[in-house]
Amino acid sequence: MEISIFEVIGPIMIGPSSSHTAGAARLARMARLIVAKPFTQVSFGLHGSFAKTYKGHGTDRALVAGALGLWEDDERLGKSFDIAAEKGLSYDFYEIDLDHMHENSVRMTFTCTDGERQEISGSSIGGGQIVISAMNGFDTELSLTSSTLIIFQHDQKGVVSEVSKVLAENDLNIGVMRVSRRSKGDIACCIIETDYDIPPSTVDAIRRLPNIVSAQAVNILTREAGV
Repeated sequence: MEISIFEVIGPIMIGPSSSHTAGAARLARMARLIVAKPFTQVSFGLHGSFAKTYKGHGTDRALVAGALGLWEDDERLGKSFDIAAEKGLSYDFYEIDLDHMHENSVRMTFTCTDGERQEISGSSIGGGQIVISAMNGFDTELSLTSSTLIIFQHDQKGVVSEVSKVLAENDLNIGVMRVSRRSKGDIACCIIETDYDIPPSTVDAIRRLPNIVSAQAVNILTREAGV
């Protein structure tokens, strides 16, 4: 079995646990980037081991820290509740059964300032690594180890081709592309992993294409600012 050096030594992080603390913080931080708009409240539905041990391992504080944009190696992680109070972010935790998901899983529901609610589910699978398994009703299986473009579009002929053309014109190579839909002609979700961070100008160009509902880049090479 192949094991990366990252899995052996683990991430640079604030403890005590790579899966329950660092992974939890990264899950919520990635979810924050996916939401990509101001929000005032987050509900965390905790599944399996997360639900049973979240207080002892600091999973609750890590999740709030990630929602605030704090990285898993940020020394302020343990003070995330205080920071959330200062920033006016409310949150709550509840136990949920997410069926066959990994035991370290969470469903995050973000209430945005414009009234929209976004729901993102994911798992911390060890060594600080994560998987985003569902996003606003679509199955995704995102590891977010590469910069990723998330597009919601009308399920019409030629949309994917037009998106690919914009990426090529902006010198971005597609590493992985996955498209899912609820039904023919409905809204589809297109996920594209690239080799490099995706500039805002490229995202804007995709948003201007016909039949695009929304487009958002999750760039992992640039360390975004948190609180």
